[in-house]
This record gives sequence, C-alpha cells and structure tokens, in this order.
Amino acid sequence: MATTLALLAFALSAGAALLPARPVPTIPPTAAPGRRVRWLPPLRWWIPALLSAGMLALAGLAAAIAGAPVTGPPLVVAMVLVVAVAVTGGTVVVPAVFHLARRRPEPGDGDADDERPVLRGGLVIGTLERIAVVVAVLAGWPEGIAVVLAVKGLARYPELRDPRASEYFIIGTFTSVLWALAAGGIGAGLAA
Repeated sequence: MATTLALLAFALSAGAALLPARPVPTIPPTAAPGRRVRWLPPLRWWIPALLSAGMLALAGLAAAIAGAPVTGPPLVVAMVLVVAVAVTGGTVVVPAVFHLARRRPEPGDGDADDERPVLRGGLVIGTLERIAVVVAVLAGWPEGIAVVLAVKGLARYPELRDPRASEYFIIGTFTSVLWALAAGGIGAGLAA
C-alpha cells in the first residue's frame, strides 16, 4: 500500500510540473517555458512548484514507511518516475527559487534586477544536470555528482565573471542538484 502511494505521489509530482502556469515573474517571457493547455486557465506561478514539492515529500514519507523493497516491474516504473520527477519538478522549482532569491532594486538603482537572460542554455543544462545526478544516485555512484558539478563549473567558468551570473549559477545549481538528490534518494530508498 505504501509503495503504491509512493508511486502515485511520484507520478503526481511529475505531472504537477506540467500544469499550465503563468511565467515566474523573474523570467523574461522569451525564456519562460511555453506550456499551454487550453482547457485549464493559467495558474499562479508558484502552484506547480508547490504541488510538485508536496507530492515529492509525500512520496518520501510513503517510501519511508514501505516495508519491503520494490522489485520487478514496479521497480522499473519507480525508477522511470524518479527520473521524470527530477527533470520536470526541477523545471518549475528552480525558477520559483530564482524568484524568491532575486535582488530587490534599491531606490535609485535602475538596473538592479535586469530582465535579460544571464546564463544562456540554463534550461537544457539544468535538465541534463538533474538527469545525471539522479542516475548517479540511483546507480550508487555518488562520485558522479562531483563529475557533473565539475564539468558544469568548468564549462560556465568564462561567464561567471559577471556577479549576477555567478549568483544565478550558484542558486540554480544548488536548487537543481538538491531537487535531483531528493528524488534520487527517495527512489534509492524504495529499491533498498
């Protein structure tokens, strides 16, 4: 029963990120994901992130009370759902954290929160990063996380001279990796 609840919560966590929502206020409209489902009005920007995080927490609770490890086809379903949660949930959680952490302009500071994209390709890089981290956790190879972070840091090094870029890099990387670690840890807990 607890395993079924965990799998259902994983599916709902992955699906919550696909709900139509208004773009997060800190992301320029050109950089915001263009998911639109016509039969639902757009939700407030924070609702998919909150639903995805809540369902991931519920999956973690259900996995903690599950007695026996998951095996066979349910294990395959669980691992696919874990990777889906890591990828889709991160696409709504990271922008929400960016919004919560953004600099507020001081009086007389006209360009404190410039809306131009800081680090190009962040959505694709973040998605690949979360896939690599969650697969490393599920494979029992935590050193893989260090490899992913080192490659990302080296690739972005020239762009990190801009203070805004380094701030976005740190916030985005921490949020993305922590989200993937949470999903992967819960998935590994189901399998153990």
